[in-house]
Amino acid sequence: MTAPTHHQLGYVEFAVRDMARARRFYGEAFGWQFNDYGPEYAGIRSADGSHETGGLALAEEVREGGPLPVLFSLDLEASRSAVLKAGGTLEKDIFAFPGGRRFHLRDPEGNVLAVYSAP
Repeated sequence: MTAPTHHQLGYVEFAVRDMARARRFYGEAFGWQFNDYGPEYAGIRSADGSHETGGLALAEEVREGGPLPVLFSLDLEASRSAVLKAGGTLEKDIFAFPGGRRFHLRDPEGNVLAVYSAP
């Protein structure tokens, strides 16, 4: 695993109640691939496969609140469509903000994330 640079987000872990459903959603919506560590944990591989950027951890419940993970997209509308097709729901549809445009989603496990694109 390569070390992140100073002050860079190095890892994000999502609590999930159903590992298979979570893997299917993130795989279909964002093309993520995983490293298996048994039935209770799956590491999220980086796009180039050189390290992990996060994980899915089996939990009895998913709690709201805390940090909002924000993913970058080159095509926000395509990302929105993929999220909906994969079973996610919209918390906030696409809107403008000072850094570009984004939308907020809820995955099938109850986690809230955002996806943004540059202006």
